[in-house]
Amino acid sequence: MDDWIAFYDSAHTIYVSKLHRDAHFRTIARNIVSYIPSRDSVVLDYACGEALSAETVADACGRLILTEPAPGVRGRLVTRFTPNTKIDVRSLDELRHMDEESIDLAVMNSVAQYMTPDELDAGFAVVRRLLKPTGLLVLGDIPQPHIGLAGDVIALLGFAAKHGFVKDALRGLVRTAMSDYPQLRLRIGLQRYSEAEMLAKLAAAGMTAIRAPVNIGHNASRMTFLAGRPVKADRGATAAR
Repeated sequence: MDDWIAFYDSAHTIYVSKLHRDAHFRTIARNIVSYIPSRDSVVLDYACGEALSAETVADACGRLILTEPAPGVRGRLVTRFTPNTKIDVRSLDELRHMDEESIDLAVMNSVAQYMTPDELDAGFAVVRRLLKPTGLLVLGDIPQPHIGLAGDVIALLGFAAKHGFVKDALRGLVRTAMSDYPQLRLRIGLQRYSEAEMLAKLAAAGMTAIRAPVNIGHNASRMTFLAGRPVKADRGATAAR
């Protein structure tokens, strides 16, 4: 994951324009808000990136914890959100020191593809420890094995058409093709999972999960999973009475 962290901490060209970047983060924020169970919920955004629309999420919950491994990005988050007392910015390492069962909703969006399987297992273990018994993990934007770069390009162009930045998208794709991004994808690759593989991985981490009907964000070919701690037998029996 270190190479990807360094890439996203650089002046990369993943977002083809300001319009693209802003539309992306607004979309993600709206999707996250749809999963917040109540206005007093504690929400964790794991490896959140720039999180430009985090205040939208914070407005819908009691407390928002943004965690980001890239130090440059994290510094910008601190500068941007320090005035908002509902938003707390932390490193991933700091999650290990948080109280157990203190999170109502954890979001890992567009993160798993950049982690090795072992790194993802470690991330699941941290999140599972933090989730309340009724808490929810939203694991979003998981690439499938049979859909490659071409599928991502098609999804981007569709998003661009919807939000009015098609010309910027075409120019941006050319810039990205000439950047370090293609070389990173070739050298390191993105982790891809089938639905069955990810469900099994979440089960091995001690969580029950289902695939959500729609993915977070603009890429409908990718998957989102909803996971949580298994319901105890006595709780299930009580609920059935």
